[in-house]
Amino acid sequence: MQWILAPTEQPPDWFIAAVKQHTPTSSGLYAAQLLWQRGIQDSQQLATFVNYQNYQPANPFEFGEEMHLAVTRLQQARKLGEKVAIWGDFDADGITSTAVLWDGLGQFFQQHTHLTYYIPNRLRESHGLNNSGIENLAKQNFKLIVTCDTGSTNIDEIIYAKQLGIDVIVTDHHTLPAQRPPVTAIINPRYLPSEHPLFHLSGVAVAYKLVEALYQTLPNIPQDALENLLDLVAVGLIADLVQLKGDCRYLAQLGIQRLQADFKQPPTARRRPGVGRLLELCQKSGDRPTDISFGLGPRINAVSRIQGDASFCVELLTSRDAKHCNQLAEETELANTRRKSLQKDVQTQVAQKLTQLDLSTTSVIVLEDPQWPAGVLGLVAGQVAQETGRPTILLSTELAGEQGSRGAGEELAPLSSNSALSTQHSALSEKLRAGVPPVEQSSGTQNSALSTQHSALVLARGSARSINSVDLYQLVKDQAHLLHRFGGHPYAAGLSLPVENIPLFTQAINQQLRQSLGSTELMPTVQVDLKVTVADLGKELFLELKLLEPCGMGNPAPKLLIQNCWFENAWHRNQQDWQGKKVQYIKTDFNIRDDSTKNPFPGVWWGHYKDELPVGKADCIVELDYNSFKKRYEIRLIAVRPSNDSELSQQYSTQILDWRNRPTPNSPLPTPNSPLILEQCPTSWDQIRIWWQRSLYNHQQLVLAWSKPHLQPPQEIWQTLVGIAKYLSRTQQLVTRTQLLGKLGICDRSLLLGIKALKHCGFIATRQDRYLQISQNPQTISPHLVDTAVTQFLSAVSEEQFQQQYFSEVPLSTIVALVNRPLN
Repeated sequence: MQWILAPTEQPPDWFIAAVKQHTPTSSGLYAAQLLWQRGIQDSQQLATFVNYQNYQPANPFEFGEEMHLAVTRLQQARKLGEKVAIWGDFDADGITSTAVLWDGLGQFFQQHTHLTYYIPNRLRESHGLNNSGIENLAKQNFKLIVTCDTGSTNIDEIIYAKQLGIDVIVTDHHTLPAQRPPVTAIINPRYLPSEHPLFHLSGVAVAYKLVEALYQTLPNIPQDALENLLDLVAVGLIADLVQLKGDCRYLAQLGIQRLQADFKQPPTARRRPGVGRLLELCQKSGDRPTDISFGLGPRINAVSRIQGDASFCVELLTSRDAKHCNQLAEETELANTRRKSLQKDVQTQVAQKLTQLDLSTTSVIVLEDPQWPAGVLGLVAGQVAQETGRPTILLSTELAGEQGSRGAGEELAPLSSNSALSTQHSALSEKLRAGVPPVEQSSGTQNSALSTQHSALVLARGSARSINSVDLYQLVKDQAHLLHRFGGHPYAAGLSLPVENIPLFTQAINQQLRQSLGSTELMPTVQVDLKVTVADLGKELFLELKLLEPCGMGNPAPKLLIQNCWFENAWHRNQQDWQGKKVQYIKTDFNIRDDSTKNPFPGVWWGHYKDELPVGKADCIVELDYNSFKKRYEIRLIAVRPSNDSELSQQYSTQILDWRNRPTPNSPLPTPNSPLILEQCPTSWDQIRIWWQRSLYNHQQLVLAWSKPHLQPPQEIWQTLVGIAKYLSRTQQLVTRTQLLGKLGICDRSLLLGIKALKHCGFIATRQDRYLQISQNPQTISPHLVDTAVTQFLSAVSEEQFQQQYFSEVPLSTIVALVNRPLN
């Protein structure tokens, strides 16, 4: 990873003094440097950036004639007693947009009788309007649809609604169509100049502006204050990763303040008990943007990723029934737990596929698999893009029904299909009969109209994520002739294409990016904003940097560089999630020290093991945070590497040779001084340390000579084990433990867990001398224990493979730094 230090320019004294007025307990120098770097360079800019009370928000009627048309049509609907439907979307921005319109328009229309809402099912429908849903609304005599966070490019669906006597008002912030759609009104900030303070609004903020315009037009009707919607606006804005500039920043600041104030109330007195309970479940307090981006946002998004139908999330955000909201919040938390587990599984599989790619000749990573659950592909693609520094496209291949004429401009999620669900259900039943554990699938119901009207075709569908320097939307759009559907924005896109087009698409998109980059090399990068010491860390610096919040796109959280530091008291563990369910992700806790102070400072490193921390002096990039659950200030480790002057690295670097992933040269017969060659890939640091201690004792160089392992997916290993068990029970042949280990490519611990899982599937393993005999015994079948036992086996294999993959690629400098640690 390339570390880039942001250009530093000392701000003038008058600016530092102005910033210090907002940070009375500190010098204000660090905040002044950051603000100056980010273009806040005069008194008026500073005043409005730091204090929302100095900012003058834009009037909603700056959307012009379109806003007037929308308000007029809503007034007409209210006067005539027409039924109005809110058409939302299933991500956090779309859910909060729907909630804002449900509460906001609910001041003017009777909820449930004259006002309803509809959220498409992520696993059966795409983003945007669809004819089936429009038909259902027409049958219920709805005369007006108000979209939120969607609809701009649904031309055919809008025409169809018009034919059925339904008018459409679009509120959205996604890609504009080539021509104005045939709607009653379209409120989309992309029609405004890019420098307009409303230009960066997300879907929820656009919906809020429509409600605000209606409040201004009919001020005597609403019984509830408009400001009570701002907490929802903040959640949607920050979760959607829009640039927090202009009105976006203003609304987010107000919303976070209201979110925190409501959370401080007793649970029974909260205006939004569902939001409060969600914050409790994720151990947040609502006063930080990260409470939304790392807490509320992922949980709301998880519901549609796992269940498909996220409609109840609107109720979760708007209901006043605390008991009911607690139940909905816990269901949301459970969906998020399942999402983490699925995401981890896909990450493991993607990591294996990446080992087969030559990244030196790959500009865009394109990977596909028929078993990947579509709901988590965007999350994994984003992580891979960040780690590799390359745009990443992950595709799921399955049989899909042709979806007719849906608009593609907003397709940020893969389509689903009923034929695919049927195929998966048959495969699932077959696996159960074979003793193979089920792979978790999301449920869906059949859309008979689509199933009967369209023939099936094989599509690959998935999600794409980019890096800062590459406009992914344009990159994908230029290959439109190879695609079935696509849509998105520069950093994220959704697409579908015929399976047979994948090789050509991969080749074309790589060639296109290589040509546009020229000699520029792609690599993962992280930008450092400031250099600090451990002595600088703490409350004063935190409050100083908090002036920049809320952080997000265009105003990222400050990245701090700490040099020549070291780590103490590090420990890691698998995180226990809600209701004690173990999710396979790792968190390392540690203390950080340097020469600036004798006092250590606490920190966390998500997704990493303690053994990955360098021994000796290191440089690291961190973010300073406040843990409201532990009531302490701490750092979140972003990146770390040994310092260039690390004595430990210099001392032992000549005693370890790195011959990994290349043929081992023929060596003469061992002599007392010949190198000690380690050819088998280790699965723990202790194994390496044992060899290291042996080499030191014998005064030998240690040669690391293992190759990158060729790993089977854990699910295939389990199927192989089941097949072996069936064969051995049928033929009554014996097998040794070594033979099983060699055939499966796993270690003893994983094999023991596999034999335990076989027992619950109706197999018994008995020992005869050094052999094992496997026979079938239906009386030992335990259906309620199979899933748990097999999951433990798969997790153990995944962990073992992760370690092998890690040790095949871990830098030599890290190995050198760690081998001198004492054995556990």
